[in-house]
Amino acid sequence: MKQNNKYGLDESLPRWFAVYLRYKREKAVHESFLKKGIESYLPLQQFTRRYTRKVRVVNLPLISCYIFVRITKKNYVPVLETPDVVNFVRFSNELISIPEDEIKLIQRILGEGIEVEAESNAYHEGDLVEIIGGNLTGIRGILLHPDNKKNFQVELTHTGYSLRMQVDRKLLRKLRPNDKPAKIYQ
Repeated sequence: MKQNNKYGLDESLPRWFAVYLRYKREKAVHESFLKKGIESYLPLQQFTRRYTRKVRVVNLPLISCYIFVRITKKNYVPVLETPDVVNFVRFSNELISIPEDEIKLIQRILGEGIEVEAESNAYHEGDLVEIIGGNLTGIRGILLHPDNKKNFQVELTHTGYSLRMQVDRKLLRKLRPNDKPAKIYQ
């Protein structure tokens, strides 16, 4: 019984959970979940891209590196065993169950066809962060201060020197003390 409370998982009642993924692997993981019979929701937003010789419509994830799964306790391990899945989103080492109403709200907003921007407000000055995309994947640093809406300044201290650089906020993830480092993919 304690395990049900700890993980928010139930033997028979499926609940929604957020799953953290490798960078730009949302669609592939969504397909993997469908093949495994795991109910998942990947909020996609449609954009029109104009190029010199053509116009292309692309579907991009609303929330980068996240997908939602509706599972019971028996699907917990199969979700984690799926390639490109990093972990479930947790708060204080416990799974975060997402109310059905919030998932329906996201679906309703995206159904309107208006441009929506998802933005995390979870970053604060002094947070330990890690770069999760690009050539600098896996580097950890301290968030100094938000520079503007798109960039943060990060202080890196691994070399004995302080290096400051501008890093796009979409390429950062906030670390908790027991988080494992992101794998470096090239």
